[in-house]
Amino acid sequence: MSMNRLAESTSPYLQQHADNPVHWQLWDDEALELARQQDKPILLSIGYSACHWCHVMAHESFEDEETAALMNELFINIKVDREERPDLDKIYLSAHQLLTQRPGGWPLTVFLMPGDQVPFFAGTYFPRESRYGMPPFKDVLASIANAYREQRHDIEGQNRAFMEAMSSLNPQTPVTDTNLEAAPLESARQQLARSFDETHGGFGQAPKFPLPTSLQRILRHWAATRISGRDDPRALYVADYSLTRMALGGFNDQLDGGFYRYSVDDQWMIPHFEKMLYDNGPLLTLYTDLWQATGKALFQETAIKTADWVIREMQSPEGGYYSTLDADSEGEEGLFYLWSPEEVKGLLERDEYQHLAAYYGLDREANFEGRWHLHNFTSIAELNQRLDSSSDQAHGLLSSAREKLFKARGDRIRPGRDEKILTAWNALMIKGMARAGRVLNKPEYTASADRALGFIRSSLWHEGRLLATHKDGKSALPAYLDDYAFLIDALLELLQTRWNRSDLDFALELTEVLLTHFQDGECGGFYFTADDHEALIHRPKPLGDDAIPSGNGIAAHALNRLGHLLGEPRYLETAEGTLKAAWDHLSQVPHAHCALLEALEEQLHPPEIIIIRGSGADLEQWSVRAAQQLAPRRLALSIPTPETDLPTLLDKDHQGDITGAYICSGTTCEPTISDFEQFDQRLSESKCTPPTEQERAFTGSAGSFKRHRE
Repeated sequence: MSMNRLAESTSPYLQQHADNPVHWQLWDDEALELARQQDKPILLSIGYSACHWCHVMAHESFEDEETAALMNELFINIKVDREERPDLDKIYLSAHQLLTQRPGGWPLTVFLMPGDQVPFFAGTYFPRESRYGMPPFKDVLASIANAYREQRHDIEGQNRAFMEAMSSLNPQTPVTDTNLEAAPLESARQQLARSFDETHGGFGQAPKFPLPTSLQRILRHWAATRISGRDDPRALYVADYSLTRMALGGFNDQLDGGFYRYSVDDQWMIPHFEKMLYDNGPLLTLYTDLWQATGKALFQETAIKTADWVIREMQSPEGGYYSTLDADSEGEEGLFYLWSPEEVKGLLERDEYQHLAAYYGLDREANFEGRWHLHNFTSIAELNQRLDSSSDQAHGLLSSAREKLFKARGDRIRPGRDEKILTAWNALMIKGMARAGRVLNKPEYTASADRALGFIRSSLWHEGRLLATHKDGKSALPAYLDDYAFLIDALLELLQTRWNRSDLDFALELTEVLLTHFQDGECGGFYFTADDHEALIHRPKPLGDDAIPSGNGIAAHALNRLGHLLGEPRYLETAEGTLKAAWDHLSQVPHAHCALLEALEEQLHPPEIIIIRGSGADLEQWSVRAAQQLAPRRLALSIPTPETDLPTLLDKDHQGDITGAYICSGTTCEPTISDFEQFDQRLSESKCTPPTEQERAFTGSAGSFKRHRE
């Protein structure tokens, strides 16, 4: 079997294409020079290993000898894993938007000039034969090659205009007189409320993505209203109802835990079946927070199932978290997760089957290509009425039935797993595990986060800089803004779960690299790539959230917290400058910048910082109390008495062996509290306590809250 250059890569996605008849190249100097020497345009194909339509295009076109021969004759063909090279992905996704005036996706197919890699035509999936209103891929290839030969002058003129448009994507001028104020926070709440799906939860219509950053914004808004005495139960309802429907629907793996990529319908019933680490980390954080806000068992159970799935299926023996599970197995999308009623009947007792079939829709018509995907169709109360069972009986029968199906499913051929370890995505999961470990009292989750952090420090931190990816014992590629920002944020979360001085020192090292190599010192904010990164046609400064939160937003939020914690004006000034640089974007479309809004909120209302010093059971008691309430603006660190030589605020008014706490907001610190009852009373004054039973029963226009608590 002949192999192309992709066999040299450790990327599972690129390796999937190593035996294609296409003469695939890696994105490197060798390939770019080859395009210049042969004066051939570059066909750039960007995708990822769990992408269903990437597989479809590969089977239809890249494995086809005739199509491959045409590609090899007319183009220099370069394949890129978007997860390893998000810099290229961001640039050429933006190019697709500018060239086609519509959002892009994957597979992303872009044709570039050979001399400077400026794109002149872009698309996504192209079919082998004409369908979906799209021309055959071979016709596209011939047309592009002909245009390159016959219309070179026109293309070069288009490219000049294109580069001017690309340069305008970043804020261009220093912003010094902007007055940061709260209007975007309220505007975002209103925009998200307008797009809320009253019937099924979530935002907008199919395809529906979970948008955890948007839901986190709504939940933080609710928490802020409770603190201020202007409680907004509607905001809590939006978050509660959305996450209830996601948890109970086919969007969530009802047997094993873990969320899929997105729902193809409004009901959260049928997903695209790939599971991505970067979705599950923020969703773990969000379900943990919502359990703390409401006390609902469903949210606690969902967080636990998600975390357990990650540890069981996605954590490497060395500690790092793997990236994705494929949508396909045995060449079919979702096959691993689908059932037939006959198969399920053969595995369950009669009562188990009756309850499971009614609850998950096996007694209805097939919901996915002649098969059944488990999705909640009824409440426990309705199930009890229909089958004359009690709630305890129904829960028990459903639990035992799920266990049997889970065991049987384990004998099937599993979806492929992309086992590369990405620093940024690991940081998102470290944060989720740390939060869940602290709030749910699950030390095994904290231990999982520690193992992942240890892997990053041993394998992805080299000579004072982060690397972005690790696979097969090899770490590679200079890290991006998200790697640094997300990891600093995760370290702050982990420090709240258990104190470790070396983690604080590591966070400060990362912060200095961020300021030195990524900051735009003139206009504010952070570039996605470092100042010594490979030169590309554009240096993005991403401000808006996409599937993951904005690196600029997370950086500003983390810097603001570190600045207050350590009394470091540089950090505070940089966080403020980032918000000012993004102000036009925040003002115009605030709901698309929820990570930056989180930073804005704490810029306007500095975090409440609690430093607890003590030892043994007393320190544990005080720590548990500080983590008892949902308080998004709170940063609480519990530092054992023996720790010395701590920076500034962390060692303020230390009273030796006496357990005590001091609380600061902004530049104002309260007297040290050394009495636990007084400490408990002081924290109770925040009003950020779980709602009462009456408040939980709040009814929105979608119907009774109580029904969905079952």
